[in-house]
Amino acid sequence: MVVFAGQGDPHRSLSLLWRADAPPPKRGGPGPKPRLSVDAIVSAAVALADEEGMAALSMRAVGDRLGRTAMALYTYVPGKSELLDLMYDAVHAELPTAYPESAPDNWRAPLTAWAGDVLEFSVRHPWVLQVSQARPVLGPHEYAGLDTLITLLRATGLAAGVVRRLVGTLFPFVRGSAQTVADARLAATATGSSDAEWWAARSAALLELVPDFAERFPAVSGLEAEGPVEPHPDPDPAPDADMSYLEREARETFRVGLGVLLDGIEAARARRP
Repeated sequence: MVVFAGQGDPHRSLSLLWRADAPPPKRGGPGPKPRLSVDAIVSAAVALADEEGMAALSMRAVGDRLGRTAMALYTYVPGKSELLDLMYDAVHAELPTAYPESAPDNWRAPLTAWAGDVLEFSVRHPWVLQVSQARPVLGPHEYAGLDTLITLLRATGLAAGVVRRLVGTLFPFVRGSAQTVADARLAATATGSSDAEWWAARSAALLELVPDFAERFPAVSGLEAEGPVEPHPDPDPAPDADMSYLEREARETFRVGLGVLLDGIEAARARRP
């Protein structure tokens, strides 16, 4: 399910994102309930989305977590569209904005660290992957993340136009890798079968029904017959023993793919006049 950000009133949404005109706190009444705030509402909504997914998100569900009615929330956040923007921007505050100093001879390690941080962040909050990049939130923390990546890429010495396109290459690559990892973690629960069980059943049926598979798809079969992927020279952390096969494959694909992308940046640097 793809969700588009920026669907609320532009002025109100951006005012909330940048805290330009936050509503004053309500006066305390005789009851024991604490006062609400935009930050409290956003925190409850993020916790809900992390635990139950985007489909569970509603003003009523968030209100239930806070012991309030949905109507009580509207004083602070006009609706679900504005809430989604606030949630998306708020969680991006978790991402680092500073890395070991990048320089023309030391740009690769910071970029590798950045990509790993964004991957793990997206896996922690898989619902952010449902928010389309076609409509950015335009919040301060989203911009901080963009500014960080541009700073790291500028250290390569490549032209501004190339850096702009690399931003548009690296973000989708990391998001796509994170989506595969997130899907791998959800698959067993959602389908009721492990990776091993699923592949064993489907592989046996496929071989039985398509005995000439290798002849019909020689490139696919040849690639499998040649053995495992050659390790990339970039260091690979020890895999988690509890990690599923699909997640291990996704993470290895991310690591090798990132290495090749960074090799491409190095080649582009070498071609400079």
